[in-house]
Amino acid sequence: MQLSFVIGAFSVVIVLSTAEYQICINKSEALLTDEQRLLMVLMEDYDPYTRPVFNASSPVNVYVGITLTQIFDVHEKNQVLTTNIWLDQDWGDEKLTWNPEDFGGIETLRIPCKKVWLPDIVLYNSADDYTDGYMQALAMVSSNGNVFWPPIVKLRSTCQLDITYFPFDDQTCTLKLGSWAYDGFQVDVFLREKAYDLSNYVSNGEWELLGVEARRNVVTYACCPEPFPDVTFTIHMRRKTLYYTYNVIIPCIMLSILTLLGFWMRPDSGEKITLGLTVLLAFSVFMLLIAENMPATSNYVPLIGIYLTTVMALTSFSVILAVTVSNINNRGFKEEKGVPRRLKQFISFLAKLMFMKLRYLRMKPSDSTPMERLQSLSKDQYAGFNSTYTSDSGCNLIDYENGEPTNHKDSDPNKKKRDQPHKGWDSEEILKRLQILISRDEEREKSNEIYREWQEAAEVIDRFLFFLYVLGTSVATLTMLFFIPLAKNNPL
Repeated sequence: MQLSFVIGAFSVVIVLSTAEYQICINKSEALLTDEQRLLMVLMEDYDPYTRPVFNASSPVNVYVGITLTQIFDVHEKNQVLTTNIWLDQDWGDEKLTWNPEDFGGIETLRIPCKKVWLPDIVLYNSADDYTDGYMQALAMVSSNGNVFWPPIVKLRSTCQLDITYFPFDDQTCTLKLGSWAYDGFQVDVFLREKAYDLSNYVSNGEWELLGVEARRNVVTYACCPEPFPDVTFTIHMRRKTLYYTYNVIIPCIMLSILTLLGFWMRPDSGEKITLGLTVLLAFSVFMLLIAENMPATSNYVPLIGIYLTTVMALTSFSVILAVTVSNINNRGFKEEKGVPRRLKQFISFLAKLMFMKLRYLRMKPSDSTPMERLQSLSKDQYAGFNSTYTSDSGCNLIDYENGEPTNHKDSDPNKKKRDQPHKGWDSEEILKRLQILISRDEEREKSNEIYREWQEAAEVIDRFLFFLYVLGTSVATLTMLFFIPLAKNNPL
């Protein structure tokens, strides 16, 4: 009877223990969510370091696309493009499948990316050191085994920038993405159905996005005989010119106009050279200020750099021309001869070309000057002229005899004959004095005429150089700032 009691008590204990254990199991199952149970089931015996395919000969097809959100920076000196993108990747994982009905109808499960296998998609033309890696975003796993992983990354890619047309340049940069360690037989890379998305793009203040192109490439490298597929995204962008127009181009044009004003100043004014040197100094300071904004590269010569150098060369040339014109203008004080005949012909041609009227260079000297005509008169002709003038005019010729005036009309005829030799001597003396006065006046008039000729020649040359400078500045400005940028090849 005691044995029966012991057996019965032991049976009761076993029944109670079994019931308590079943209650604990039911309680623990009641505390687990559907996602917890699903995650526990999926991660059981899961290895994130091996490809998620049961057949080793089957490749994992990875579909890659990008969502471009911003062009962060374009560094011309280092040839680096910095972009913010969402790197969209999806692939099939054969070990991450389930029946949604067994887990409360869960179709998609978010799993930390460290727990699942991730393809080693890298940027081939990266300028980074790969120490940071991608954002640790959650991987979205579907019940059919499809995994979608869209980390946000900032890519710094190398880009061969052609700044020949700077600041009117268009640039084309590429983003080459592919698996680094797996070949095409293990991980095959394809473009997504929507390879790129620009709906979330934030416009850049310096660059205008023209478009994006995407293509798939298969390349065989020298290291390995297997093919390595990749997807390449080509970004086309154009530099906005408003900043450089207001801060570079318009100030250069204004300084060029100031240089033109120097040609309208008189050639004998010393302020021509002063104005030219002041504008040249302003160009030099301005060039140093904007040199920091210009790309520092020796592979290409920027168009704006050529324009600034050309304008500065024209300004320097205008100073040289101002010195030359001032020298021509001051030759009238030094030269004893007028403008040479050949130079006169050339200046006359320039004057006709610019519709200018010449006042002094066209004046032809007379056959004989008053001095030459006076010297051609002999003493007898002068005496005859004197006697004829005296007898015909009936005027009272005043002569000085012994310091007193004498009336020749009322004088004695014998005395008139006596004084005839003395009158001849007085006429010769008067002729000499007249010759001296006339020669002085002729020298003064000739000097003034020479000065006016050189001055007029300087004015004509200065006006011609003005139109020449206007033509040179206009051609340089229109060619480098309008025609060449319009004629460049459009990347699209």
